[in-house]
Amino acid sequence: MQNQKKYTHQELEKYSSAFTLSDMEIFIFPELFYSLVLANIMSPVIWKWKEDKWFDGIEKKSFNYKVNRVKQYIMDKTVFNLDLDTWGLTDKETELNRFKDFVDTNALAQSNALFGYEGDKYYFKIDIRRHFGLDKYTDNVIPYWKTETVEAMTAFAYKNELGLAAGECVSFSSLYAAAMFVIGKIPLEKIFLIATPLHSQNFIMEKEGILTNNRRIVTKKMWYNGTELSAKARRAIENEKITIVSHLSGYIHTLYKEATISPEAYEEFSENLKSFLKAQLTFEIFINFLRTKPETWNCFQYRLLRNGKDCYIDLPTIYAYERSSKNTIANESKQALFEEMDARDFNFSHDPEKIILNDLEDYLIANSRESIDDIEEFFFARYKPEGCFKLSEFFGSLRHFLEIHPRLPSLDKDFITLPALQINPEQSREQIIEQIRSMRTQNPVADYAMYAYRKMDEIDWIPFVKAAIERNPVCLKDLKGKSTDEIYKQLQELIPESIYDEYRLALPDEVWNFKRGDGLEKIFILANVILNLNFRDRLTLDINNDTATLVFGSETYRFPSNKRLKKKISIVRKDEYFEYQVE
Repeated sequence: MQNQKKYTHQELEKYSSAFTLSDMEIFIFPELFYSLVLANIMSPVIWKWKEDKWFDGIEKKSFNYKVNRVKQYIMDKTVFNLDLDTWGLTDKETELNRFKDFVDTNALAQSNALFGYEGDKYYFKIDIRRHFGLDKYTDNVIPYWKTETVEAMTAFAYKNELGLAAGECVSFSSLYAAAMFVIGKIPLEKIFLIATPLHSQNFIMEKEGILTNNRRIVTKKMWYNGTELSAKARRAIENEKITIVSHLSGYIHTLYKEATISPEAYEEFSENLKSFLKAQLTFEIFINFLRTKPETWNCFQYRLLRNGKDCYIDLPTIYAYERSSKNTIANESKQALFEEMDARDFNFSHDPEKIILNDLEDYLIANSRESIDDIEEFFFARYKPEGCFKLSEFFGSLRHFLEIHPRLPSLDKDFITLPALQINPEQSREQIIEQIRSMRTQNPVADYAMYAYRKMDEIDWIPFVKAAIERNPVCLKDLKGKSTDEIYKQLQELIPESIYDEYRLALPDEVWNFKRGDGLEKIFILANVILNLNFRDRLTLDINNDTATLVFGSETYRFPSNKRLKKKISIVRKDEYFEYQVE
């Protein structure tokens, strides 16, 4: 008989969290963030993408081509999902009790939106609980959002009418990092995962830099284009502190004194991100900034020569034409834009209360390296638009638009150096898996990655069993009130195929959500219900290659299995916890 691995309470919580991967678990255990990236890189799903004609010849293309090709593929095949039903609900007391030994609860309230954090005033202006649909529950109820593996994201195609994959922001962040590496062959050393209390995105350190943001990407030019989409992309870094930066070399966390990320890599990332978030004022950027200030539009006109005479057009009219045109006033296409305009939209007299944009355009062209202070002084000397807006407030907003100071975790940490994972884009999937496998005893992220990957023939089962029995509330909610025989019949009717290949296993709520699963996976749903709803005090699971059997009392239930795994599991329900034995 194989000796059962012994875990401390802290170890078991972390290892089991590598399966459920809730947003809260990743926040508490930041090593898991990159473990999921590695699990997605090991997955056959993204490597299968390479066979799609969409990516033909991508290896020979430019960086921008690769990034945009991956982005469009993800946009076409996925949707964003952040509902309350997919992964169910938990409550603050349960989560705080789980993590009280890992993090100070007061510090947690300052760093997590569902425990009191109010960094992004946008969300709290609209009431974050109402925004997420939590207003119908008591204040202690919070969503149990789980970060999906690429398999779970892909399986959403079975769940929605569009037949598309889906996931939440942390899932997209992990997916993008893996896809950019596998498909775009972008070295992992250049990809940094950024988590804030309400969002997760990536920064790719190439050229001026690129941010991935849910399904989209944001270039530096897009960051300053003043559109609604870029405003949404800017919101997290503008308003929230960055709690975690995760990288191939390790992580840094705002709450923890120890950090494992390479200090040199983190400093390089910080400088590159700050450069991305800072721009010199040009006329194009000024026009883009004005897009975000509709209350000021009536204060501006543009002068142009038409039929030998000066005429003027109001800024709201210009923006109205831009919405249906490929041309813009902000660059050399402005003449083409003016030619699209109706003659009736031009005025032959200047409104003295309005600022002529041409003057600022000429000034910025002649003084391209002027500081924002000098530009503000130029404005104050020429214009008194107090009837429209206050110049001091206007320039305060402009300064913020031009330069965001990211609130990054401090470098004042105790840096721990871990043996590096030697993974590069020229390796095959098999070589990468072998490299991760070989580093399990030296680098904990590699070890957690094998758990996040669900490699059940190579990992200990106790963490999976714990995750399956204690953190899958959706199937419990839907099956409440049904007899064991009724549930057994329902499970038999589910499509008998797993969303994971070979020896890898889905959790009960994954099986239930996507209405499919191997018999071995289905038997964990039955065990979950028997222990948590029927309150039976003990049961055993006998998994023997092609059959999975559950026994409690005199009752026996069997499912066929194609997973070719062999284990015997005993679960005993105690007063406040479960006891697990695996042979």
